[in-house]
Amino acid sequence: MGWDKMKKLAKFGLAGVALLPSLAMAAAPAVADKADNAFMMICTALVLFMTIPGIALFYGGLIRAKNVLSMLTQVAMTFAMVCVLWMVYGYSVAFSEGNAFFGSFDWAMLKGIAPTAVMGSYYQYIHVAFQASFACITVGLIVGSIAERIRFSALLIFAVIWLTFAYLPIAHMVWAGGFLAQDGALDFAGGTVVHINAAVAGLVGAYLVGKRAGFGKEAFKPHNLPMVFTGTAILYFGWFGFNAGSASAANEIAGLAFLNTVIATAGAMLSWTFGEWALRGKPSLLGVSSGVIAGLVAITPACGYVGVGGALIIGLVGGLAGLWGVTILKKWLRVDDPCDVFGVHGVCGIVGCILTGVFASSSLGGVGYAEGVTMGHQVWVQLFSVGLTIVWTAVVAFIGFKVADMIVGLRVPEDQEREGLDVNSHGENAYNQ
Repeated sequence: MGWDKMKKLAKFGLAGVALLPSLAMAAAPAVADKADNAFMMICTALVLFMTIPGIALFYGGLIRAKNVLSMLTQVAMTFAMVCVLWMVYGYSVAFSEGNAFFGSFDWAMLKGIAPTAVMGSYYQYIHVAFQASFACITVGLIVGSIAERIRFSALLIFAVIWLTFAYLPIAHMVWAGGFLAQDGALDFAGGTVVHINAAVAGLVGAYLVGKRAGFGKEAFKPHNLPMVFTGTAILYFGWFGFNAGSASAANEIAGLAFLNTVIATAGAMLSWTFGEWALRGKPSLLGVSSGVIAGLVAITPACGYVGVGGALIIGLVGGLAGLWGVTILKKWLRVDDPCDVFGVHGVCGIVGCILTGVFASSSLGGVGYAEGVTMGHQVWVQLFSVGLTIVWTAVVAFIGFKVADMIVGLRVPEDQEREGLDVNSHGENAYNQ
């Protein structure tokens, strides 16, 4: 792929994390900017903070007390595994020059990347860490769909397979000049790569591991709503690193993404809460927290492309879509997804990706399409990217869970499940009585 092609991709907003660094650096001498370096390190820390403790606390509060430590342990250990694998080969396969679907192993163990190597206007080592934080939270999201009955060793086996054959190629296709980037797909901060990718894998896992013992007969309620709210607040705070950091510089696009994240989240909180109030007669803290996540997910692919008005609409629609996903779609699917990963991350991710194609239009306040691209074409490209992501990750997840099942078995015995994973898998109790 030549530099002219790379400049064409940059028109789609892919000039930062999406450009192949080897080509970007070869095209012109790059100089590190101290402000951008500081900005990207802060954003990286914020995204890491989203997983530990954000996702861990959010999911931990949603499940039953007897399994809360297992959730925290699963999120923490997948986080550690992904960090190590990212440095060993993950970053290289996702972001080095390769073909339309995979990078190469040229940067395995980060060989060939000097501490002085620059990516755009900041050091490439920071880019490695920033993208590692995205990979970590994506794998962590899956855990919520299979909580309270998955065997710990099976989860770790699955995580290795799925990261390697689902996350890395999709990240390469979208953010490293691969197939979907060449097709013109818009995904500023992870609608396809993170949210749809993880949600579909979680849905497949929920079906394969089966429903929890007593599901549909016993009341399975969140054991600690203050913990859920705390996790939500951490995620909201960290998401500014997630979205604004995807601009790859402390510039006007980062500012746009930052503001869009604020307004979309507020819109989704309102629409979800008022929608729940109308359906159930009372607004709930769980609904408020879910609305926050719905808005954040929906605006993620769009935040650097759409105007503030478009962001508000995406947030309002995202809140209602998430509410529909967890109240109606979940019943249609007949799935036991304890943390509603697909209902929120899957549904709102899909909605956000499609609406990105609409509100990126300059006539609607967005930054505009690439030369010659119409709204109809862009929406089609967005739909195609969503469809490809769904199929790709579903196939890999199915294989990954089946392999784990053959090696160690997917599910703990029913007696251990009923007693709780905290005691049986980890030998601990969260709340001593």
